[in-house]
Amino acid sequence: MSQHVQTKRVTAPEIAARKGGEPVVCLTAYTAPMAAILDPHCDLLLVGDSVGMVVHGLPNTVGVTLDMMILHGQAVMRTAIHAMVVVDMPFGSYEAGPETAYANAARVMKETGCQAVKVESGPEVARTVEYLVRRGIPVMGHVGLRPQAVNVDGGFRAKGRTNLERDRVLEEAKATDAAGAFAIVVEGVAEDLAQEITGAVHAPTIGIGASAACDGQILVTDDMLGLFDWTPKFVRRYADLRRHVGDAIASYAADVRARRFPASAETYALKKS
Repeated sequence: MSQHVQTKRVTAPEIAARKGGEPVVCLTAYTAPMAAILDPHCDLLLVGDSVGMVVHGLPNTVGVTLDMMILHGQAVMRTAIHAMVVVDMPFGSYEAGPETAYANAARVMKETGCQAVKVESGPEVARTVEYLVRRGIPVMGHVGLRPQAVNVDGGFRAKGRTNLERDRVLEEAKATDAAGAFAIVVEGVAEDLAQEITGAVHAPTIGIGASAACDGQILVTDDMLGLFDWTPKFVRRYADLRRHVGDAIASYAADVRARRFPASAETYALKKS
């Protein structure tokens, strides 16, 4: 009989309890190999709908489907054994109302095994968050710059730069918190607004382009690893993998063209009997 060592996975209540304490470490994950690398270092892995842009080459996140999110959520869950795994609800999967949102969120959780879902907290979403939480689905909110609203906003731009917009973002955060979200992503807002939101809600805030005032931080992993030519202002590049990968591919191509690869070390030989 085989023995399987069960690792205790981080839970939604544990993330919620980090409010005002040790910052919560979060990164995005879309594939099994990357999830295995990130897992020991992170408290939370987000299977973000940013996968549409990062992996599939879409111009924004609007074209991401529920099937895509489930596929990548399954991949991450195969190798992540420690961090809490949250899967984004894509555009069109929850805006129609609480019942539709529940059906789709339940499907995501059943088919991936993830611990929670994330929704972008627009004006009507608090009611949906409460509906999901009351029925056993932990929810992470998302306020400020909301990528799924790119067509309404006319592009990706920071939020809270006018008093009216600032008040709206703050109210959306408060409503999301009151509805029972265990954490709230705060994206693309000024530091003072991030501070105000963090002080106004009970749930920990997870910043992305929202300063160190938040209770935790998240970045798109491929951005912080330097896999793209351009990265947003709020990203710190911790590596330059695009250059390293390019150098490795160039070396491989040169070796193939010069017949240096494969060499004897990479070639099978007939076994002597």
